[in-house]
Amino acid sequence: MACMYPATSTEPEVLYPYMTNELEKLFETETNWISNAANAAATLGFLMPQLNWAGFYLYNGEELVLGPFWGKPAVTRIPLGKGVCGDSALARKTTVVYDVHQYPGHIACDLFSNSEIVIPLVKDDHLIGVLDIDSPEIGRFSEQDQMGLEAIAKLLIERIDFPIFK
Repeated sequence: MACMYPATSTEPEVLYPYMTNELEKLFETETNWISNAANAAATLGFLMPQLNWAGFYLYNGEELVLGPFWGKPAVTRIPLGKGVCGDSALARKTTVVYDVHQYPGHIACDLFSNSEIVIPLVKDDHLIGVLDIDSPEIGRFSEQDQMGLEAIAKLLIERIDFPIFK
């Protein structure tokens, strides 16, 4: 069991390797996808500054369904091609939104969210879902954040046995 402590720095070059290391430790002895996804969401929410939501929407073969998360209650179902999560899942491409209030079709869950990053989770060419992270700060997510979170998403895909619906 890993005991997590705050990173010594919030600088991306320190924070992302630290979070990756902490997640690797958490995944070493646990194989349950719900437990691992819950710990991943909590790790991101606990360690990343200026966040108000971090979690997963999982693809059930038809739409995205709310999975483990850290933050306030959220919308439970999102069709592909709707909102930031649905658009990112459909395109299978990371979407960084500087100001969600300027994003056409943004689905507002938390009135305090102002920026968002969504990373699709794809394994063996199957869409598993998305990792969704929101911030109350406009322009919160940088290119360094995108690279760090994409690396964490890759780790999640490799180490968490998410169910794949066909």
